Amino acid sequence: MVSFTNVSKQYGRQVLFVDASFQLNPGEKVGLVGPNGSGKTTIFRMITGEESPEDGVVTVPKKVTVGYFRQDVDEMSGRSVVDETIAGSGRLGALHHELEHLQTAMADPDQADQMDDILHRFGEVQEEYEHLGGYALESQAREVLHGLGFDDRTIDGDVGALSGGWKMRVAMARVLLGKPDVLLMDEPTNHLDIESIVWLESFLRAYPGSLLMTSHDRDFMNRIVSRIAEIDDGEVVTYSGNYDFYERERTLRETNREAAYARQQAMLAKEQRFIDRFAAHAAKAAQVQSRVKALDKIEKIELPKKRRIVKFDFRPPPRSGDDVLSLNGLSKRYGSRVLYDGFTLNVRRGERWSVMGPSGSGKTTLLKMIAGATEPDAGTVTLGASLTTGYFAQQALQLLDPTLTVWEQIQKDFPQESIGALRNLLGAFQFSGDEIDKQIRSLSGGERTRLVIARMLLYPPNFLILDEPTNHLDLATKDMLIEALSDFQGTMIFVSHDRAFLRGLSTRVLELGGETGTDTKPFAYLGSYNEYVERTGHEAPGVHK
Repeated sequence: MVSFTNVSKQYGRQVLFVDASFQLNPGEKVGLVGPNGSGKTTIFRMITGEESPEDGVVTVPKKVTVGYFRQDVDEMSGRSVVDETIAGSGRLGALHHELEHLQTAMADPDQADQMDDILHRFGEVQEEYEHLGGYALESQAREVLHGLGFDDRTIDGDVGALSGGWKMRVAMARVLLGKPDVLLMDEPTNHLDIESIVWLESFLRAYPGSLLMTSHDRDFMNRIVSRIAEIDDGEVVTYSGNYDFYERERTLRETNREAAYARQQAMLAKEQRFIDRFAAHAAKAAQVQSRVKALDKIEKIELPKKRRIVKFDFRPPPRSGDDVLSLNGLSKRYGSRVLYDGFTLNVRRGERWSVMGPSGSGKTTLLKMIAGATEPDAGTVTLGASLTTGYFAQQALQLLDPTLTVWEQIQKDFPQESIGALRNLLGAFQFSGDEIDKQIRSLSGGERTRLVIARMLLYPPNFLILDEPTNHLDLATKDMLIEALSDFQGTMIFVSHDRAFLRGLSTRVLELGGETGTDTKPFAYLGSYNEYVERTGHEAPGVHK
């Protein structure tokens, strides 16, 4: 279907690929992994033809259609959401809108003299449209949009009124609706809630075409892909299995390679000792030369490049009182939309509440009211004694100074802290080497998130309020964060769409919105997320097995 043969590519001094080969077979679902900057996006662009290799060949058969969902979204305006989805869905979308244009032309008396040509073209377009199943296109578009979290009012509304995150969902819907032979997806779960992620998992598992994707969601990868392609030091190395299998197999390969390296080093040292000992002995000259030539011909084994994960021992927070948070008779509405109506909840020290619910059910609004960033319409929010609060939201990224480097920012925040402690902290959040000298204005969303959380956790507060803390974080950082917070001795209330994060940390679940997202009576489940899933039979409100 798609093949890379001895591909080489570099940007300036940065070498991405050296004689790399890889193949994506028909119907195969492959996860593409590798460190930031290793060339994942470059592979996507070479498949779409946006970039070319410097050496080697990238082969995509001419009749093969390619759909590419990427993280940057084109400008969208002037259409309804459903029309925008159809318009960008490929050949069928183009035919759909040409039919609409021709129908308008047929009703226009000013074009009566061109009617024969218009009718002829209408017949051609209608035949191809019907042959490709076009008359089901709008219903299919609505089904995809519903799956990605849109309600009917939004689907028929102006696409230009949507936020960037929702426009990203429209861009995804366009690609999925086009049903390409090869589907390329770059971090498709970044802007989705759990309900939409679970729907997308089901869609992609049933998808008949080939899929190549990157993702920082472990569960998502495990449930969809059957092969992993890892970019490793200029090569593409494949593993037959899901992401968990890849991690185990990669560790095994590294262990075997280290053992082979140790054996070879011992053999080389032994041979070198013989050469050094008898180099000046005429009687052994032939043997020495023979061994020198043999050593020159041996292919040297190199130690695997290990990705260094720095562990950081976070300080214990000060102890708070037993009663951490009390919500009494809380009410909040936006226009006719009632989010909370007389809601009461008590949070005790040491509890870790995950707040779950469909988009629009009031998760972020609840955290804002708890943090004091938004006032309730009625009711009270009471924080307990001896409480220090840490609030993470996407707006927190704006608190960073864009003119500073990462190192300057952390030193400014903690001028009394030792250089060693600050370097260890940044290293734990994947800032090492030259990365600490990056200007904050040039950081990606994921890098800014890592820096904000690092600043929050150097001196941890005893009450953490976290709104989507794992957005844009890579798997290594997520795993580190889960491990660090699993030992956290304070209290947490958080929103996350990452199921590994929920499983690892949640001891209580607050379910908002019920199945429809309109229930104003939240349900507090006094058990872990794992117990919640087992009891309810679904991974989030509105999602059923």
